[in-house]
Amino acid sequence: MAFIGGLILNFMPCVFPILGLKVMGFVKQTGEDRRKVTLHGLIFTLGVLVSFWILTGILIALRASGEGLGWGFQLQSPAFVFALTVVLLIFALNLSGLFEVGGSAIGIGSKLAAMSGPAGSFFSGILATVVATPCAAPFLAPALGAALTLSAFESLIVFTSIALGLSLPYLFLSIFPGVVKLLPRPGAWMESFKQLLAFPLYATTGYLLWVLGGQIDEFYFLSAIFGLVFIAMAAWVYGRWSTPARRSAVRRWSRVGTLALFTFGIYIGYPLEHTSRIQWESWSPEKVIALQVEGHPVYVDFTARWCATCQTNKVIVFSSDAVVNRFREKDVVALKADWTLFDPLITNALASHGRSAVPFNLIYDPNQIEPIILPELLTPGIVLEALDKL
Repeated sequence: MAFIGGLILNFMPCVFPILGLKVMGFVKQTGEDRRKVTLHGLIFTLGVLVSFWILTGILIALRASGEGLGWGFQLQSPAFVFALTVVLLIFALNLSGLFEVGGSAIGIGSKLAAMSGPAGSFFSGILATVVATPCAAPFLAPALGAALTLSAFESLIVFTSIALGLSLPYLFLSIFPGVVKLLPRPGAWMESFKQLLAFPLYATTGYLLWVLGGQIDEFYFLSAIFGLVFIAMAAWVYGRWSTPARRSAVRRWSRVGTLALFTFGIYIGYPLEHTSRIQWESWSPEKVIALQVEGHPVYVDFTARWCATCQTNKVIVFSSDAVVNRFREKDVVALKADWTLFDPLITNALASHGRSAVPFNLIYDPNQIEPIILPELLTPGIVLEALDKL
């Protein structure tokens, strides 16, 4: 069952884009020596096997330490999901023709990105494993459930069977090159086919973003999206100005720019924190009154996800250590009035203060009826000064 489940994994949405990439690689290799093509298939299989053995070892070790884990546990890490999203986005942009990786690229990196050569086959085997493990294909789920309760050796046998099932199509195509020869001959159509294969990768990237959105706070999710934009820009700069037709000085500075943009994208996008440092509760007029009666200062943020100024305020103010600490010292309860969708209650509350738009921020002193009204554009100093009046 594990073997059949691994075989079926090739047709799951998680893995199918990688299948397309490897088929493209076999098309390019149709004119090569049979032994060389077979070697690519064997190395790909080795990459899958090694990856599964490493994951199995980690799973067994963590299980032995008392951790309650299920298959696909690495996708429970927002940082891992973001890293995988970056990898697939770069591959997709490469397939779309935004940049090409040639002989001037750095060592193995060029082979990995181009998905060619023995190193590329090994890496694509690892990548296939990484994106395959969250898929609970038919026949695979019961095999995994059994393996998680078996001994370490028996679990290794089960996961090895899954790996062999996953790698079988590629191994089959490499051992029987005659099947590969049935594919159309290389030609101009290959560029269109290559670009077409980018769309399943974009779809997988979107799916991983959806997963990430369910794991982290909306502010960090927005940062991750912007981080991916800068990474895509880095790929564009590389593809636009690092071609052999450019002067050496232009190519050199373009690589500096590529590295700077990529590093900045990782810096702002990598989810080091998963949740907001300030715990927000849903706003209602009744909740404000109840909290005041209990003696709590109340901070109300009238906001919306489509409001760029609102998100800017969050970046500037609520990432400040001083503001976060002052909220804790004064036991301030933070309430969010989310106007992303039309809400007549929020509309009426804004109108009662003579406002018709967000952002709009209020601070309620438990001993005062009228709130302190903050300006639209906030800084940590403005918020701290208002809190000091409580």
